[in-house]
Amino acid sequence: MLLGALFRGLQRKENGFLYLDTHAGRGKYDLHSSNWGQSSPRMAEHPNGWGRLEEARLNVPQLVEDYCDAVRGFDRRCGNLDGKLRFYPGSPWLALQWMRPQDRLALCELNRSEYEALAKELEGRRRVSVHHLDGYVAVRAFLPPKERRALVFADPPFESPEEWVDLAQCVREVLQRMPDATIAMWYPITERAGVEQFVGEIVRMQPPPAWTARVTVRGEGMDPGMRGCGMLVVNPPWRLDEELRPVVIWLAEQLAQASGAQGSLTWLVPEC
Repeated sequence: MLLGALFRGLQRKENGFLYLDTHAGRGKYDLHSSNWGQSSPRMAEHPNGWGRLEEARLNVPQLVEDYCDAVRGFDRRCGNLDGKLRFYPGSPWLALQWMRPQDRLALCELNRSEYEALAKELEGRRRVSVHHLDGYVAVRAFLPPKERRALVFADPPFESPEEWVDLAQCVREVLQRMPDATIAMWYPITERAGVEQFVGEIVRMQPPPAWTARVTVRGEGMDPGMRGCGMLVVNPPWRLDEELRPVVIWLAEQLAQASGAQGSLTWLVPEC
């Protein structure tokens, strides 16, 4: 939903922009299939995420309602009419819903099967291109764009211990090529080292204005797995922090699984 807020913030200006997705995935996910491993049932994760958002009734922020409407609309367009969510949109399909005629999407995916699924899904779409390409390399190919405005979204799988280093280098590369680009990076929050070193590395770059928004569903030390996630944004649209701060606090309350759940938005490099 933060991605939607970024789109809306950038679209306050009439001029179009390039949306560059470095790790686009397959675009569409069947939640029925996600309930199965290779040969046996497994615990579904979406009831504790999407399920809680869908059940929320009190003081739901407008940004959350807009996101839920986009997800439900996508599910219906995919042919599911039974009222229980089945088809969930990845970032490419959400971006496609939000883009204007003057905006452009460049979607990169290195995994061959994921790339082929995405390319098939989006074949023939105007002003949308899908590339079998390492997203970290893609910034060199696509920036700066002809539109002179860009939103770079990085949502890596964090399967490699080098991911944090690669992500920081990606930020450095983007800013060298296009200092005024908006960069949004998703990251997991776990008990393992990585997050704070990454954030510290970004700050040491002395970038343009930047903040990080975080939601955790339980406190530290309770579980070695992922206990939340965050988004670090460089060159955010003006006053977006004021809109998002109450949203992340609401999300932490709604999604809490144990004590210590928390939502926060912190400026790393304040606006002048």
